[in-house]
Amino acid sequence: MNKKLLKKNSPLILIGRYWTFIFLISEFIVFSIIGTGYFSIRNFQNMLVASTIILLLATGETFVIITGGIDLSVGFVMGFMCVVFSKILVTFIKIGMTQEWALLLSAITAMGIGLLPGLLNGYLVARWKVPPFIATFGMYGIAYGMAEIISNNVPISGLPSLAGQVGNGYFMYWLPGKLLAWFARPHLPRSELRHLVYLIPNIFLISIVFVIIFAFILSKTKFGQHTYAIGGNMDAAIRAGINVKRHLMKIYMISSFFATLGGITYAMRFVTGRADAGSANMLDSIVAVVIGGASLYGGTGTIWGTFIGTLIITILETGMVNLGLPTYNKYIVVGIVLIFAVLMDQFFPEIVHKGE
Repeated sequence: MNKKLLKKNSPLILIGRYWTFIFLISEFIVFSIIGTGYFSIRNFQNMLVASTIILLLATGETFVIITGGIDLSVGFVMGFMCVVFSKILVTFIKIGMTQEWALLLSAITAMGIGLLPGLLNGYLVARWKVPPFIATFGMYGIAYGMAEIISNNVPISGLPSLAGQVGNGYFMYWLPGKLLAWFARPHLPRSELRHLVYLIPNIFLISIVFVIIFAFILSKTKFGQHTYAIGGNMDAAIRAGINVKRHLMKIYMISSFFATLGGITYAMRFVTGRADAGSANMLDSIVAVVIGGASLYGGTGTIWGTFIGTLIITILETGMVNLGLPTYNKYIVVGIVLIFAVLMDQFFPEIVHKGE
């Protein structure tokens, strides 16, 4: 590229560095002009809910991609853990446990079990040098098959009502000029209920707490520094004394952990456990990470960038729904944006990743 074009703070440099943010703002502007009620509070709430599962899967995927790997199993690990969580929860209710304790213990148990697929992925990649694509694609099939066996090819039903209340509830309920309620929707006459404003979905709020914690780990701790070092140059990381094998195993366990959170979130939102719960989200999660600025070659990426990538996909999908367009058109646009992101990383990495 012409050195004059690479002059610091030139318009082309700024556009190249912040193109995802520019694209995000452009989506808002276009859909707000041609759509109906796109800037309504209800539509924003819907976008937060729709983005939650993709954000969870993409957060775990970010760690993997930064190390130069990829996790193709997250979608069906999510489905597997959705079934496992639902099965445990229904069993706890049947033995007489209260809904509150059953929900809490089922979530904790599922999060523990959910580390196992990641542990196996990490062991295959780190210890046996199996390419990440092959190792995680194998887990993709194993997780899906196990989920179907556990559920007998039928979605798990009979989850307690509390699961749905948490999964479809909101942090705040506001009736302008009258009341502000927390967690539980207030009992109001139908005439007033129509004016009740729902603020911050529970599943988004809970998920964002985990995302922020791991964003801090990635950007501010030695663990995060080692993650970038392994993706940047694995041989140099080994010479620097980093236990690369153990670290990679932890990375894939983090990805599996977030897939488990996605499965729990799905089960509580739809009050059912499905083996294919995350099948449509695996590609979206990878695309969100790449669009967000992570390099498939490893060494770069941020959770903040992944969040922007998630919003780009979510806004595109909700915008098409708002316009009454078939959502499969989303894949065309996302595919074009993905190819553009990869080309930017391939030919202009000094622009895209400068300052990371």
